[in-house]
Amino acid sequence: MRILYLCHDLDDAAIWRRVAMLQTGGAEVRAAGFRRGSGPLPGDAVVLGRTVDARMGQRAYSVLRALAGLRRSLGHEARPDAILARNLEMLVLARRTRRLWPGDPPGLIYEVLDIHRLMVGEGRRAQAMRAVERALLRGVGAVLTSSPAFISNYFDRYRQTQVPVHLVENRYFEPRATAPNAVGPVRTPDEGTDRAVSIGWFGILRCRDSLACLDALTRARPGRYVVEMRGKPALDVLPRFHEIVAANPDLRFHGPYRYPDDLPDMYTQVDLAWLLDGFDAGYNSAWLLPNRLYEGCRHGAVPIAQAGTQTATFIQALGLGLVVSGPSADELDLALGQLTPGHLARLRELVHAVDPATWTASDLDCRHLVSLVESPIRGLG
Repeated sequence: MRILYLCHDLDDAAIWRRVAMLQTGGAEVRAAGFRRGSGPLPGDAVVLGRTVDARMGQRAYSVLRALAGLRRSLGHEARPDAILARNLEMLVLARRTRRLWPGDPPGLIYEVLDIHRLMVGEGRRAQAMRAVERALLRGVGAVLTSSPAFISNYFDRYRQTQVPVHLVENRYFEPRATAPNAVGPVRTPDEGTDRAVSIGWFGILRCRDSLACLDALTRARPGRYVVEMRGKPALDVLPRFHEIVAANPDLRFHGPYRYPDDLPDMYTQVDLAWLLDGFDAGYNSAWLLPNRLYEGCRHGAVPIAQAGTQTATFIQALGLGLVVSGPSADELDLALGQLTPGHLARLRELVHAVDPATWTASDLDCRHLVSLVESPIRGLG
């Protein structure tokens, strides 16, 4: 099966994880989309232009420019059996792209990994945005999304589509792995009750409340807590990120990381995986199941989540981790201050006891993913 994967950000490692999963599932994949970074890409792709995160006007302009040049950019490509469009702007391009080849148009699948705040609510702008999405969804064979809360709180609530909406979780995936492996070795904590409790905050660092909370926590109890950070800080949201980190020796930013190569070392060197995200509180941040949930638990880190979120519901159902009411330094200190090395070891053992398939995508999962893309074409959607 040949799939054209239209991507909103070719510099996002999650894009290439999905490409690898589709390839492992037996598909031939061609990636095309926009760039937000620089340097070499992890794989071959057709670059349709550049966009800037959080600048909707600029992104819309880039989409319009790409629409005008689609035949030049993609018309020479072999006709795909299906087009997988990741996010709304790529669905706009996908509908036009289907008409580039003679004969029956390729199947069309819509992949939704985030619900933008502009799409939610009863205001005129939100209703207009949802109406646009509903119109674009005509002709789509299926929708893929990563959290059950996206289905219940958005697709079902607003009746956005009548086609099947399939859950495909953001499980950790290593192309070299053929099946879910056992979780890595249990980290042995240092002896003594006065050692620092280490918290890992990895990925896209975009939550202002999280940074303020972790800064206040470590300043209030110097040497008791240490926060290890790696990934990409969203400087448009956190313009003082580097300044705050430089002024606090217990906040340590180690720069970007390579997926999946660096994940084992990152997560096995911390006690807790920070899963709180208030960037879009009450909506997307409350509904998603983040990559760091699966990555952290896959490598034995204890998850800490915010009450009332889908992430908290997920870990509570498994009897794992810690749940706090929000990013409050005082509450966090109260919750973590009672943790001895023995308590942390027990919490880690509970994570290790969970079936690794909960966290890791297998070859079977990859084949199932390809079957979901293929099923509407076969008339099974």
